[in-house]
Amino acid sequence: MIHLGLFEKVIPGGLSLKNRVYLVNTILLCITLIGAVLMVWYTYKIERIFRDIISRNVSIFQVSEALGTALVNQKGFVSYYLMDKNQSWIVQLRVYRNLFNENLQKLKGLLMETWEYEQISEIEQKYRVYIAEKDEVIAFYSAHGGREVVEQHHKVRHYFFEIMSMLEVFKEHHKKKIDNAIDMSRIEANRLRYIALMGVVSVIMLSLLVNFIFARHILEPIRRLAIQVDGNKKKVPAANELAALKQGIMGLMENAEQTHIELQRSQESLMQSGKMALVGKLAAGTAHSIRNPLTSVKMRLFSLRRSASFSESQKEDLHVISTEILQINKIVENFLEFARPPKLAVKLMSPSSVVDSAVYLLEQRLKSYCVTVKINRMCRQTLSETLLDPEQLKEVIVNIIINACEAMIGGGIIVICEEESYVEPLKRVDVIRITDDGEGISDDIKEKIFEPFFTTKSEGTGLGLSIAFNIINEHGGWLDVTSEPGRGTSFVITLPIVSHAHLP
Repeated sequence: MIHLGLFEKVIPGGLSLKNRVYLVNTILLCITLIGAVLMVWYTYKIERIFRDIISRNVSIFQVSEALGTALVNQKGFVSYYLMDKNQSWIVQLRVYRNLFNENLQKLKGLLMETWEYEQISEIEQKYRVYIAEKDEVIAFYSAHGGREVVEQHHKVRHYFFEIMSMLEVFKEHHKKKIDNAIDMSRIEANRLRYIALMGVVSVIMLSLLVNFIFARHILEPIRRLAIQVDGNKKKVPAANELAALKQGIMGLMENAEQTHIELQRSQESLMQSGKMALVGKLAAGTAHSIRNPLTSVKMRLFSLRRSASFSESQKEDLHVISTEILQINKIVENFLEFARPPKLAVKLMSPSSVVDSAVYLLEQRLKSYCVTVKINRMCRQTLSETLLDPEQLKEVIVNIIINACEAMIGGGIIVICEEESYVEPLKRVDVIRITDDGEGISDDIKEKIFEPFFTTKSEGTGLGLSIAFNIINEHGGWLDVTSEPGRGTSFVITLPIVSHAHLP
């Protein structure tokens, strides 16, 4: 079993991950090239062995066999001639002598070593003596005949056996060379197999090293990073590291975008809170100073109307004075309501019930404005129940609907859309979108509508939307507006869905 810890000792730790991978791939490539070069070199070496040793020795052996056969075939022709004196035997003898000479010349052309030349020269010399002795026997028999020729012929035979013995020694020597070449080729083949096996083992080990580097230094960090960016902390499948990392990064980007939005909303809420604190201080300092003399004026005016008689013009003046005093009192009350943070009396209910209650409350007023309200609910279901203050939420909805009615000169349609959504970090939320088809709001005004005392109405206090923003903010949600001049306005109320389990 290969210990993967050794791989870290093979590759220097100071190298970067890219250089480590390049180094291992370079080593792997070098081993592959070296193995290929060695195999090619060994193939040429084996080829040279067969060509220079086996081929030459086989050829010499074959020619030596033919030489021996030609010598054997010469045996007996002189004896046949001595028995029947037929010249055809002498003709055939010459044919085989010529064949012997041809093979002898061919054999000389294959010789390369000194001892081979010496051996063949000795064979050739004895062969010349052998055929010369036989020719003398034939010539003597043709001239004289007799038993002496037969005895002389028998004496010549020992040359034949000597030559045959020398040829056998010569052939045996080259036969051994052929066997040695075969053994050498077998050894070289085994050595080549060993080198190939070592090359395969080296490539396997380097492949394991590459896999280890990728698994340890690439895939494992990617997997850990994917787990870290995964909000659910689920185990990432080994085959989906990049997909999980991509999904996690996309989630981080979405969270970052949502966090940026939340930060902007928090900044707006902070600015609104600062303005509210400033107005609170102003209201606390002026409320009593205004309401006390205002109350005295109201009491004096009431007594005066009961005890004195006035003309019609004087009664009209008194009516105008009373109306203006009521307007001043309303402004002071709005001051105090905006300055005091709203205290929520929450209970678990659906915001859809508050929407229905607000629309029912404004039914007659909507008719006076010639305005129609349409309520669109997703799948015709009410919003999920959440903790809210129904009276204060109804005040927000009423304020927005009345502002929409006043913005649509000559009547129009108000559409209230309800839906549930999923928003980080609040998870599930109830969304109420109130849209009118009025003239819309310009961009320079839209940025200021939630600021206290900002109003475009001649008789408005500029605190209605500021109070509404504060109420929704106390619920943990937010109030947004989208509008384009000439295309109407949409106010979006977003409330987090909170159950009793989240109560302190």
